[in-house]
Amino acid sequence: MRATTVSIRGTVLITTINSPTTAVKKIASDCPDWTFIVIGDTKTPADWSWPGVTYLSIADQIAQVGKFAEKCPTRHYARKNIGYLKAIAEKSPVIAETDDDNIPYDSFLQDVNRELTARPALKKGWENVYTHFTKDRIWPRGFPLELINESLKNPSPLGEPNTYDCPIQQFLADGDPDVDAVYRLTIEALTKFEPNRVVIQPGTYCPFNSQNTIFWPEAYPLLYLPAYVSFRMTDIWRSFVAQRCLYAMGKPLAFREATVLQERNEHSLIRDFKDELPGYLNNPRIIEILEGLSLSSDPAQCAQNLGACYEALISAEIVPAQEMELVTLWIDAL
Repeated sequence: MRATTVSIRGTVLITTINSPTTAVKKIASDCPDWTFIVIGDTKTPADWSWPGVTYLSIADQIAQVGKFAEKCPTRHYARKNIGYLKAIAEKSPVIAETDDDNIPYDSFLQDVNRELTARPALKKGWENVYTHFTKDRIWPRGFPLELINESLKNPSPLGEPNTYDCPIQQFLADGDPDVDAVYRLTIEALTKFEPNRVVIQPGTYCPFNSQNTIFWPEAYPLLYLPAYVSFRMTDIWRSFVAQRCLYAMGKPLAFREATVLQERNEHSLIRDFKDELPGYLNNPRIIEILEGLSLSSDPAQCAQNLGACYEALISAEIVPAQEMELVTLWIDAL
């Protein structure tokens, strides 16, 4: 029997190139009170359809979202941005995102509250949040390779539980969770995370992904996925920008219990490794650049803070210059 602790319902969305998967069918069945949007791409079957799901083809996206949908590259995970803009335009009170290979547990979208009780990570700098959910040798995709051993030998301490206002919350995924190609090429294991709630705050960074994440309106500008970076870095670099902008507003980032089981779609691990190389080489530098920015603490300036972050990353030649056109269109659409 499903839990009944939902305090708010909004929009859940994915992008896919596959026919309706087990995950899609179960979300549609289990979450009938949520608006469920699926964003198609050029490889998505032309006859894609499933009861309870709003499917947007490329033509639908352009008709409903306009110039941003025209300019956003196809064959890229960043098409998900179009779903965000549609949900924002429809004034969704909360946006949840996942992927088509994440099988929802009965707990999926059943405890959706912006305010939550959690324990704070007390260490500054890079934080391997997975160490607070399992004793396994594991780290999140985007965590600096050179810091993995230290993070596992000396997990950071957690403070006493407190109540926090968290406009972005990352729920974990069991099974084959969000790890990098180095992990998958060297370790063969399935993971079962222990329930926990951890927040990280200004001065502390941990990558978060787009697999099982919830955003509230104050953080909607931070949903933006860069479209001219690799598939394996788009949500990771988004997460660094989002954390810096959250911290400017004085808000923490929450990591929470697993509510999905990932049965991963087929990937080439060597191709994943190639796509992750820019992160292995640049992630620590990205944080240094973002930490060096002077951003507004006014939540109304969140979108402008986002723009300043991308201007800095473009200036550092980490993100390609053509990204700025899309960032500007994103801010205009908001």
